[in-house]
Amino acid sequence: MWAVFAGVVTVSLVVDLVLHRGHRRASRRAAIVWSVTWIATALAFAAWIGIRLGHGPAEDFLTAYLVEKALSLDNLFMFLLVFGRMRIAPEEQHRVLFWGILGALVLRGAFIGTGAIVLHEWHWVLYVFGALLVVTGVRVAFRKEETPDLARNPVVRLARRLLRITDGYRDHHFFVRQEGLLYATPLLLVLLTIEVTDVLFAMDSIPAVFAITQNPFLVYTSNIFAILGLRSMYFVLADFVNRFTYLKYALSLILVFIGGKLLLARVIQIPAFTSLALILLSVTAAIVASIHVTRRDGRRAASGPDAETTGEKPGA
Repeated sequence: MWAVFAGVVTVSLVVDLVLHRGHRRASRRAAIVWSVTWIATALAFAAWIGIRLGHGPAEDFLTAYLVEKALSLDNLFMFLLVFGRMRIAPEEQHRVLFWGILGALVLRGAFIGTGAIVLHEWHWVLYVFGALLVVTGVRVAFRKEETPDLARNPVVRLARRLLRITDGYRDHHFFVRQEGLLYATPLLLVLLTIEVTDVLFAMDSIPAVFAITQNPFLVYTSNIFAILGLRSMYFVLADFVNRFTYLKYALSLILVFIGGKLLLARVIQIPAFTSLALILLSVTAAIVASIHVTRRDGRRAASGPDAETTGEKPGA
């Protein structure tokens, strides 16, 4: 089963790399096609798990996939911020995200492998995960939207101290040679920032997935399928991801629910289908509500001052 998973991911990434060679800007239409393709691949993989392992593991995979997909939406905000602040051209964003996801395959594998060993030796750590998820969920609901100072990012500062950095970008290169010396470009700093961001978000999402299933195969495969589709989803949602003002409340609800489910596992058993439905409904409701409120406020802003000045009725 590991071999089949590795084959599916390898073939998909090779096809993706070949189709996006030449550093062309990713179109929204292509991004939509790729998003649908990645989702369809994950669903097909879930069906295959159901055939091989049964209905229960397939439900666990889908629930874990949806949790990771929902929580990874927060990554999109950071991608948008990093690319905007570092002035990354749209045609270079795909390259950075592609290599960032390859790094995530390794880093998340190390995280999940370590987590599986820890849980095997000390099962009580699950309750620590549960408490951590509840606390994190509450913090997400009440956190203030602050713009981090990327220039003071510890990774960026360390890289600037250890590496020679060019004054500007050098096309799509992460490294270049100047006067016989190897220099890193600012594009490498962007890649490192993306990798560190993924690690920070994984500290919340991986415990959440372990709360659903402790099977390392299901945890890792659901994580990887979710983040593989994250890149194409970014190009679909980049223009209006900032409008999802209520998304943090859905993510907060998901984290608190999963943490509470883990803490009360000995008292009450919640079916996987219930968790699956709650996650799907909460994220959908948050996105729909955000879009509705944004459009309503936009119409008021557009019609209010003009209507007062001209005496016309709003919408006239």
